[in-house]
Amino acid sequence: MQYPSKLIEDAVNEISKLPGIGKKTALRLALYLLKQDESSTENLSTALLDLRKKTKYCRICHIISDSEDCTCESARRDTSLLCVVEDTPDVIAIQNTAQFLGYFHVLGGIISPIQGIGPNDLNINSLLERVKNSDGAIKEVILALSPTMEGDTTSFYIAKKLQPLHVKITTIARGVPIGGELEYTDEITLGRSIAQRRLYDITSDS
Repeated sequence: MQYPSKLIEDAVNEISKLPGIGKKTALRLALYLLKQDESSTENLSTALLDLRKKTKYCRICHIISDSEDCTCESARRDTSLLCVVEDTPDVIAIQNTAQFLGYFHVLGGIISPIQGIGPNDLNINSLLERVKNSDGAIKEVILALSPTMEGDTTSFYIAKKLQPLHVKITTIARGVPIGGELEYTDEITLGRSIAQRRLYDITSDS
């Protein structure tokens, strides 16, 4: 693709690094921004820099937040339920179903040997400590991970680690398609999967 200037080319190359955006879309966005008031571009740049520099993670739930203090503790939720998800977009997706009123725990990823991600790279130890230190307040842990090979491996590993803590372990129903990503599942299907969750079978990883 030919560009009218090196500045446009550099902008296109950076924008096209975003997921789902190709060179043509990146070019349209770059030209659009070029036509806007300078203040609009500055506001976008400031918002992105603030997002990168000022975003924090809750020290308990590991959800993206404006501070490290747990914001969900102030909400009136069912303290006996703890839903384990891969990342914050999954929290938003499940909350939008209005089928779950418990707490969340964000792992920050899933176990993936191919990508070099192991259990110690995730928020699994803090999950175990959270359940252990709840003194029985947490009665059920829902494994709401995407039904992929990596998601199932992560669920199996966590279930094995939770087993000695004598907590009920469930998983979302398979209304979510095998190999699908949780955050892209429609709200009705996801809501039914939460409502119709089943006991996690610790004897197998399927």
